[in-house]
Amino acid sequence: MSLREAAHDMREELVRLRHALHREPELGLDLPRTQEKVLGALAGLPLEVTTGDRLTSVTAVLRGARPGPTVLLRGDMDALPVSERSGARVVSELPGRMHACGHDLHTTMLAGAAHLLAARRDRLAGDVVFMFQPGEEGAGGAKIMIDEGLLEVSGRRPVAAYALHVISSVLPQGVFVTRSGPIMAAADRVVVTVRGRGGHGSMPHRAGDPIPAACEMVTALQTMVTRGFDVFDPVVVTVGSFHAGTADNIIPEEARFEATVRSFSAAAHARVQERIHTLLKGIAAAHGLEVEVVYDVSYPVTVNSSAEVDFTADTVREVFDEHRFIRAPQPFTGSEDFSFVCDQVPSAFIALGACPDGTDPARAAYNHAPEAVFDDAVLPEGTALYAELAERRLAQETPA
Repeated sequence: MSLREAAHDMREELVRLRHALHREPELGLDLPRTQEKVLGALAGLPLEVTTGDRLTSVTAVLRGARPGPTVLLRGDMDALPVSERSGARVVSELPGRMHACGHDLHTTMLAGAAHLLAARRDRLAGDVVFMFQPGEEGAGGAKIMIDEGLLEVSGRRPVAAYALHVISSVLPQGVFVTRSGPIMAAADRVVVTVRGRGGHGSMPHRAGDPIPAACEMVTALQTMVTRGFDVFDPVVVTVGSFHAGTADNIIPEEARFEATVRSFSAAAHARVQERIHTLLKGIAAAHGLEVEVVYDVSYPVTVNSSAEVDFTADTVREVFDEHRFIRAPQPFTGSEDFSFVCDQVPSAFIALGACPDGTDPARAAYNHAPEAVFDDAVLPEGTALYAELAERRLAQETPA
């Protein structure tokens, strides 16, 4: 029986686990109920299981029957602070929390792959590390797991790493998409506080008004992007929060705004930080005000290995169908903390279309939306690909 056939045979078990995870979504680095479900799903398998110290991660090592290299498979587990309005048959039972990004599917598929590969342990020459990760949604769980020894847990560093991510719209169901080079953007957070002198709204010349200066900064950031950066190495700056003042006739002492910054190369990532500081300090000085710029570097660019992408493409075409693989012409503008793994291990980050059958992908709600729906039909397909990538990659490293 092929891995794909075996994955479809365990469809009911996969759906049960996914629904259990979906009903009880958890946030951030502390996912005790999720961890408990994952440990239960792995119980009885010939795995070396460890849990995290600073987060509720689960790391499981499957030792092949013969010695060889290590391959790593990642599945993230955390949810989002979103109130679900999907209308799906199974919905979140915890108010204000939802698996709106499909991490419950990733966790399920990775657990399924552990079952498939454990049943074929005698065929493996090498080890497989299953990385069940909390805190992808902004908490940097992957970096913490690496700091706690993830990449050395099998006794040798992985020769390759793979991560799947479902998408609820845009892509047709069951289509796998990836690309060589940058696949996801770097993401940073900027918090800007403009400080002036409060006063009466009728006499602005007697005060130091921070609001016009802050507004000028917001506009100038957009001009900086269009005039300071190559359109073929883009930068995106979006101001998502702006707060100032308490009444219409009071000039406040300060104005504050926050922005997200996305970039797609290490060079642009470094340069945009410098340009933002210089620009905002210059505008503040021109207004005779002070500005504090806090630039938090969050996730680096997620960069795929060309060799691992080609290997993934070949695997998808052989296991599924020629038309089930698409090479993305450009990166996605979201960000991923799998980037920390990619920085140290040749990797492939792969998107999987999970749009409900019969729904137009162009009109379906995107990841993170309260209405986002992910089809259970992709669970066996993602499970099979995880397992195939690991088994075939180990075989590729083993001399004939």
